[in-house]
Amino acid sequence: MRIDTSTSRTTTSGNPTTHPNRRQHDDAPETAHLFARLAELPDGPERDAVRDELVTAWLPMAHRIAGRFRDRGESVEDLRQVAALGLVKAIDRYDPERGAFESYAVPTITGEVKRHFRDRMWALRVPRRVQELRNKVRVARRELAQSPGTREPSIADIAAHTGLTEEEVATGIEALESFSTLSLDAELSSDEDGYSLADTLGAPDNAYDVVVDRESAKECLRNLPERERAILYMRFFEDMTQSRIADRLGISQMHVSRLISRSCARVRDEALGRRGAGRSGATRKATGKSAGKSAGTSCNGRRRR
Repeated sequence: MRIDTSTSRTTTSGNPTTHPNRRQHDDAPETAHLFARLAELPDGPERDAVRDELVTAWLPMAHRIAGRFRDRGESVEDLRQVAALGLVKAIDRYDPERGAFESYAVPTITGEVKRHFRDRMWALRVPRRVQELRNKVRVARRELAQSPGTREPSIADIAAHTGLTEEEVATGIEALESFSTLSLDAELSSDEDGYSLADTLGAPDNAYDVVVDRESAKECLRNLPERERAILYMRFFEDMTQSRIADRLGISQMHVSRLISRSCARVRDEALGRRGAGRSGATRKATGKSAGKSAGTSCNGRRRR
């Protein structure tokens, strides 16, 4: 339920008075008698009516506080709603015996608006400590740039002004640019061959897995007997059929098939052992297949060198 944030008010006689061009009452109206009455009334329609009257009376002050935060990426109407919510909380929690209501309401409403910016307005969520650094850097920049002809303050200038370290200032400056995000579809170039931000991002390269598997298999291939290394080379790099290999070596095709299977299994098992136990069964199986396939590649590199 949205709170009516208009500045119209109802007089004690019950007749509404609206003057759009001027404020109807001061920021700090005299409402001590209403708070005293509110404290005495039990929950019910009469108490709700007194509470609503207090909200209406103090609403201009809430609007004034909300106006301090304009031009920060949030609409004035939404800021007024947040400030009005803070006003309602202040009225519900206020104890008339602890001083003037304004002294309690102003920090309560201000804190509610700041929490709104902290929790709802960041497109990229950052830790509260970083948000506080951002606020200090922003205020320091504004204060240092007030003098006419002053150059843009450096990180060292801001650090000296705020008492922060240069690393903390750098973090705050980076957070200044994190309040809003840039779409991945945003164009970074205006020419015909323009590209978007997404085009500049990297992607996983599966070739790295091949490199790891190949290096793991190299030492294992060196441990194979000479004939088995030759068979793997002829099969995987010279693309010879098992029948041709059998004819060249003077053995049966079935024997060539068994030697290839045994050699690949040996290389696979040794490669997996070198890369460490502790992997899941599925991962070990997938990696083993890749290492077996790369066995010939490693052999090719060794023979050609």
